[in-house]
Amino acid sequence: MKKVTKEVYLKWYEDMLFWRKFEDKLAAVYIQQKVRGFLHLYNGQEAVLAGSLHAMDLSKDKMITAYRNHVQPIGMGVDPRKVMAELYGKATGTSQGLGGSMHIFAPENGFYGGHGIVGGQIPLGAGLAFADKFFNRDAVTLTYMGDGATRQGSLHETFNLAMLWKLPVVFIVENNGYAMGTSVERTANHTEIWKLGLGYEMPCGPVDGMNPVKVAEAVSEAVERARSGGGPTFLEMKTYRYRGHSMSDAQHYRTKEEVEEYKKIDPITQVLDIIKKEKYATDEEIAVIDQRVKDLVKECEKFAEDSPYPEKNVMYDVVYEQEDYPFLPHKL
Repeated sequence: MKKVTKEVYLKWYEDMLFWRKFEDKLAAVYIQQKVRGFLHLYNGQEAVLAGSLHAMDLSKDKMITAYRNHVQPIGMGVDPRKVMAELYGKATGTSQGLGGSMHIFAPENGFYGGHGIVGGQIPLGAGLAFADKFFNRDAVTLTYMGDGATRQGSLHETFNLAMLWKLPVVFIVENNGYAMGTSVERTANHTEIWKLGLGYEMPCGPVDGMNPVKVAEAVSEAVERARSGGGPTFLEMKTYRYRGHSMSDAQHYRTKEEVEEYKKIDPITQVLDIIKKEKYATDEEIAVIDQRVKDLVKECEKFAEDSPYPEKNVMYDVVYEQEDYPFLPHKL
């Protein structure tokens, strides 16, 4: 694994803090109805992304996930202003405002969504890995899912073929404890989701998903296995989300005390504690990072606010392929 240096810790802190504040801003503008539809926030799970990115080669590796997908493309290198504009439904967004919150997409940065169908991304991730193996690209695909998605039949079909063909894919379940509002204990007779890999003789195991170092170690091992031809791995990231499943979630299934307990092991706080303990940055330097994060969030908001909505004809252009469609001219 690449060494976790002072620079890595400082980058983790700034990145995770920005992802958190970026989504806090989304929650605020959602209440103002500037962002519509569903909004699923990642608050609390940032260590999974931070550690995974440390293990990846962003020049060729790919990532695909479900609909809790706003900060992943930012981590992969997408301009965060474009991500916020997409959530606003603006023409300057990653999909010209047509994808919205659940469908951020940026293949030019190796990010393949953003999928609203529960578990729909699992076979697609294996398909991306199959293409990489077929064309000898030496690339690995990280395929993420929620704990609820592991109850889908497509997971088992995908696991079977991924092992049979030794595909360069890492399957990662972000187990935040609740599939929407249903706890893991109520959806199956087992709570150790990683053990599903045992039925396919797939390397698998649990990971502390609140600690980016632990995530980086596990994902690095899995990525190297995949890249060297050893096939897939299934990792269960034990993490937690501080907000509801979506903004419309009343969260009656858990107590405020439970949430506060998990906030004691907040990944951002863990990283900041190490930065202070090791004297990687002074309080003044940390304050500079905090201000830089605030300024960037404001810049993203202003960009989205000032951007135009897409023209109505764009909706027709992305639906109809017929070149001589008689009603509206094509512009895409």
